[in-house]
Amino acid sequence: MTIENKKAYFDYEILEEYNCGMELEGWEVKAIADGKCSIVGTHCKIFNNEAFLFGANIGGSDNDIQRTRKLLLHRKEINKLVGKTHEKGLTLVPIRVYSVRGKFKLLIGVARGKREFDKRADDKKRDVENDLRRSIKSQKLS
Repeated sequence: MTIENKKAYFDYEILEEYNCGMELEGWEVKAIADGKCSIVGTHCKIFNNEAFLFGANIGGSDNDIQRTRKLLLHRKEINKLVGKTHEKGLTLVPIRVYSVRGKFKLLIGVARGKREFDKRADDKKRDVENDLRRSIKSQKLS
């Protein structure tokens, strides 16, 4: 089961990626396994040398679906991230929730926000690639 934040790659330029665990309750683990999770529009912050995930919707309506969840990282990684996030324009963005040997992990990225012209350039590049792919496919069929 993999849950992705596809807007992260569109809105941000990902510079580095880190894998971390999440401190979850039992009902949250069940909800993620059922696919009832969304990390679109979420962010991570570091307070008191601990990393936290804010704004993730996990679970149904009867529980606290948007509670703050602690992220499990090594001390050296947290120290690196503190230095990176104090740089101007850099932030921590959740990219993917995935399962490894029965445990759910979160892939977070150190990211810089894209400007509007960068997004337009990416759209144009993707359109050109799609057109090229279509033309090659049509040539193979005929």
